Amino acid sequence: MAGDGQRKKGIVIICNLDTRGEDIKFVKGLIQSRGHEAILLDFSMEEPPPFPGDITCEEVALRGGLPIATVREYYRSNRDTATNNQIKGAAAIVDELLKQGKVHGVIGIGGGTSTLVSTSIMKQLPFGMPKVMASPMAAHPAYIDKYVGTRDITMHHTVLDIVKMNPLLKAQITNAVGAICGMVEMTEGTDFRFDKPVVAVSSFGFGEMAVQTALGLLEEAGFIPVVCHAQGKGDKAMEEMIRDGAFDGVLDICIGGVMENLYGGNRDPGPDRLMAAVRRGIPMVLAPCGLDILSYGGRADKLEATRDRAQYVQDALRVQVRTTDSELRHAAGVVAERLNQAKGPFTFLVPLQGWSSLDKEGRPIFDPVADAVFVAELKSKLRDKKAIKEVDLHLYTPDFARVAVEEFARLFHEARAVSA
Repeated sequence: MAGDGQRKKGIVIICNLDTRGEDIKFVKGLIQSRGHEAILLDFSMEEPPPFPGDITCEEVALRGGLPIATVREYYRSNRDTATNNQIKGAAAIVDELLKQGKVHGVIGIGGGTSTLVSTSIMKQLPFGMPKVMASPMAAHPAYIDKYVGTRDITMHHTVLDIVKMNPLLKAQITNAVGAICGMVEMTEGTDFRFDKPVVAVSSFGFGEMAVQTALGLLEEAGFIPVVCHAQGKGDKAMEEMIRDGAFDGVLDICIGGVMENLYGGNRDPGPDRLMAAVRRGIPMVLAPCGLDILSYGGRADKLEATRDRAQYVQDALRVQVRTTDSELRHAAGVVAERLNQAKGPFTFLVPLQGWSSLDKEGRPIFDPVADAVFVAELKSKLRDKKAIKEVDLHLYTPDFARVAVEEFARLFHEARAVSA
């Protein structure tokens, strides 16, 4: 417990007391029983709560810009405005508490509205701060992306609605409180310090051998590699972290998200892939892993439309479909357009023997003719022709990883020498 030699931690409970007051009393008591300070933040919008929070709904409303009476009126006629006001007010208050050193973790408890409000506030908190959302909405496929996005929010699926305490619900709430208390007791905090340059590395399974080798080589070369899983959310998070200044360079081996975004694949990271590093001007080494496939698993319409193409079936949810000449030509034009805006040095490495573990001789995805279309278009559209380097290797090899790391180290040190 926190009282046994550990410093007392502040945990904010985000809730709407007007509908869940008694359940939240139980949560607060559990947190206090662990020796922590429980700060009850009430964003109630519908009715006056049965008892006030440590931070009242009136305070939250005014901090958002509206008096609580107006919020309650809007709740019935313009609910989105009321909700956004409470999110704005609560986020500002939590941020202030954070700057004062009074917040070490946040937990949200409730249904759909509480989940939206709580996770919206959590998204504005720093990476590494403990964040737990306990809700029956935690596994809802239509909303989970809205709730979590690319942030480090832990969703606890209560299964049951947070209404009227009973033994089953009590067990779920106790587990959720145990999670947030355990996190704040063991957290590394949010103040991360590195004594060497930090390099983002994009990775996914079909490029894993190159990535795994590259990690050790980067460390030997004096860098700290941080791997971002290029499954859509991971490479989108990488873009956001590059934009926020978390990385000094990027070894972007798996850029397939560009293709996924263009053609509606399951690993779509959004339309800004590559652009964070382009705009910040950090050194980049790129490779085409993932451009050779589109992830269409579980998508009957997409699989039907591409049924004449080569496929690799991992399981029902993961089916990789070979990309075509025209798709690769399009993707090359987009990649070139983005890289032409680069403020810093970059190299695009082209492995001539194949781009992934699927794209090799003897496997159905192998199509060197289609790959060559991409390379020809990239050469045509990219202004800096010297930035394209062809290597007579397969991407899924340690040898390719060695070339990639050596090229990254060269770009990085040359850029440092120029700026010194």
